[in-house]
Amino acid sequence: MSSLAAVIFDLDGVIVKTDEYHYRAWKRLADELDIPFDREKNQQLRGVGRMSSLKIVLPHDHGYSQEQLEELASRKNGYYQKLIEELSPDNLLPGTKELLDELDAHGVKKAVGSASKNAGTVVDKLQVRDRFDAVITGHDFERGKPAPDVFLAATERLGVEPGKCIVFEDAVAGVEAAHNGGMKAVGVGPKDLLSDAERVVKSLAEVSYPDLEALME
Repeated sequence: MSSLAAVIFDLDGVIVKTDEYHYRAWKRLADELDIPFDREKNQQLRGVGRMSSLKIVLPHDHGYSQEQLEELASRKNGYYQKLIEELSPDNLLPGTKELLDELDAHGVKKAVGSASKNAGTVVDKLQVRDRFDAVITGHDFERGKPAPDVFLAATERLGVEPGKCIVFEDAVAGVEAAHNGGMKAVGVGPKDLLSDAERVVKSLAEVSYPDLEALME
């Protein structure tokens, strides 16, 4: 019997690419505030929650009150929510549907584990909510990655032991979060960036159930 009980998927960059929408929303806010923001700076926001991202976007001596910071974060979120209205099942990344089918065939539980508070909306736009046993969003836990809270919340919802889970992640902080929670990680993206993961792939199209079983041995 396989020791693999569940697979947890980060959302952005793993089963869908919404990073362009995030970039465009942050860029619009930065332009309104007349502060520099480019794609290189945007890379620092990968896997980071909204308020923490805002602190990276703003200059250190910004002088905004907490109330003003929350208003700015909310404004960016409004821009992002407008942009993701465009999402549809066509935006699912290569290999996603096939891997979900394969996991279903082997009775492996599946969850989305995302830091985004908009993750539920994205899952619904992609029309894949019924493909997952749990959808964990930024509303469901306290500490962001690299703390393991998002993935531990998923294992709790699924009723499985962390040591029997594999996490798919595209961010360094996410791989670290998986390991901090006692789970193995498959990195989706550049090998040099995600080298701490047990395996690194370019997309889910490179992954099959036997690969995941082998990782658990």
